Amino acid sequence: MAAYSDLTNDVLEHITNFLAFPDHYRFGAVCKNWRSVSKRRRYPPVPQLPWLVLGEEKETRKRKFYSLSDAKHYSIEIPELHGRYICGSSHGWLFAVDIKINGTLVNPFTRECYELPPFPSFSTKTDVTTLVEKVLSDYKGGPRNFTFEEMRTLIVFKAILSHDPKERSDFTAMIMFGKFRTPAFWRSGDLCWTVVDGPEVSMHDIVYFKGNFYVLSPGNELYVVDFESKPKLIEVGPQVDIEGIPAQRYLIDFNGNLLLIERFCECVEEKVEELLNVTVEFNVMEPNLEENILYEWHHLDDFAVFLGRNSSIYVNSYHFPKCKRNGIYFTHTTDSHSAEKFGCHDLGVFHMTNKTISKFYSDEVFPPLVGSPVWFTPNPWSF
Repeated sequence: MAAYSDLTNDVLEHITNFLAFPDHYRFGAVCKNWRSVSKRRRYPPVPQLPWLVLGEEKETRKRKFYSLSDAKHYSIEIPELHGRYICGSSHGWLFAVDIKINGTLVNPFTRECYELPPFPSFSTKTDVTTLVEKVLSDYKGGPRNFTFEEMRTLIVFKAILSHDPKERSDFTAMIMFGKFRTPAFWRSGDLCWTVVDGPEVSMHDIVYFKGNFYVLSPGNELYVVDFESKPKLIEVGPQVDIEGIPAQRYLIDFNGNLLLIERFCECVEEKVEELLNVTVEFNVMEPNLEENILYEWHHLDDFAVFLGRNSSIYVNSYHFPKCKRNGIYFTHTTDSHSAEKFGCHDLGVFHMTNKTISKFYSDEVFPPLVGSPVWFTPNPWSF
């Protein structure tokens, strides 16, 4: 039998096409030849399960990740993410905010970056610091002194991309910022963010779907972003009566369908002197923009979706034996103060078949961190 080191490059390249992301890096660590092969793949990798982006280790400052494929935590040295809060992920890129409230778009594994302009303020006379203090006074119930560490977690609620910047140079970034989670966009090359005019209600989610950005309001009104001379929101979707008040609503591009998913939580009193939100159920619906109604979905077949402050992610569980089919994987969404103090307790997978919730991780809670964990799928350029 020939030694593994004698395998030809064509054979080695073929092998790398079937490796999960952690195994790809182990492959490259075997020897110089294998590492060289791992860096010049000619074909797209196999589908990958998302990772969770967590905080960083205080001693080493390495960024912590949780891999679903092998149920392990990984600590990786990524200087571009040192001390940064993650407020979104899209197409294998992370939106990171530093202690001075500066935003950067980072590919954590190729370490490429785009420096983003200062985040928009409520008026041209309001600087970023004043903006943050206003947002926090609205959230917390009154003015007080805040650290920048606290401030930056409430500036941007979510951030996504229209395309992978490595595939299209004319990509657009969209954020939801401030008290009302107002949409604003930035195109590569712009000097500043452009705020999108719309109703002053706290928006729930945003998605890029078939060439347009769609925004969802608390009343399930669906808007499309109009990029004309004065960008604005135009209502295009149905408004329906809601039973109960969802803690959060999500929009997802699911296999060519635009889905609206409602997440319901309950307050429970733990051993701590504070009430914590715990997810209990999800509803899945499909807006029909032509008939102006919502169709309820009772199953996702072999697929699983991943909800959080990331661009919509879905995978076919057929490719991943450890992935729960017909399931909704969700991340902790309680405010950052709770996450820092008690850890990220509200993570799990909702099974649509029997409407139960189970854990996808072994630890009782994830360690405390600033903000919420974010789902992240490495793109092909990361391999």
